[in-house]
Amino acid sequence: MNNEYAGMPCARFAEELASRTSVPGGGAAAAYAAAMGAALAQMVGNFTAGKEKYARFEGDIERINAKAQAIRVRLVQLMDEDAEAFLPLARAYGIPKDDPSRGEALQAATKGAIACPLEVMRQCCEAAGLLEELLEKGSAMLASDVGCAAALCRGALESAAMNVFVNTAALADAAYADGVDAECDAMLAEHLPRLAAVAEAAAGKIRRA
Repeated sequence: MNNEYAGMPCARFAEELASRTSVPGGGAAAAYAAAMGAALAQMVGNFTAGKEKYARFEGDIERINAKAQAIRVRLVQLMDEDAEAFLPLARAYGIPKDDPSRGEALQAATKGAIACPLEVMRQCCEAAGLLEELLEKGSAMLASDVGCAAALCRGALESAAMNVFVNTAALADAAYADGVDAECDAMLAEHLPRLAAVAEAAAGKIRRA
């Protein structure tokens, strides 16, 4: 699998997502949504860069743009990595139940399936700080795009967490599962309110009094 989903037209990806197949699924969808949020952040930066009104923020905008691009590229990669990580899990479930190797294979594959949505969550958290800055330093004409980006990243953060939790619940390694769940809970507790606040503040800037 080489950029199978990341390289698809969006209509085809949505069709694949809707089909009766195991991949792509919620993990790839979460990565896609977050990538669109990061792309909007970069767009806001690109429209702000070089404007005299925001010249005092030029260095910050350059930094934000570079970081937003890196986040976007990584999230697009994670669309395919998430699908690839499901394949060993599907193979493990196909091992006969009386095969003594089945349990170990399932546990290893389940841990592998956790890695991608967990990374999606981390990338969403990185995006939160950029969006807070863009609301202050980006072009006021693009406040709605900052808000949209925050809403997308917020939804992606919650969606990716679902894909982590469904897998940690299947792990026999309770210590490992507890550690992952704790990291997820910490990210959700800190960054969901931040992203919601950005979206709310953006809406306040654009709505009629």
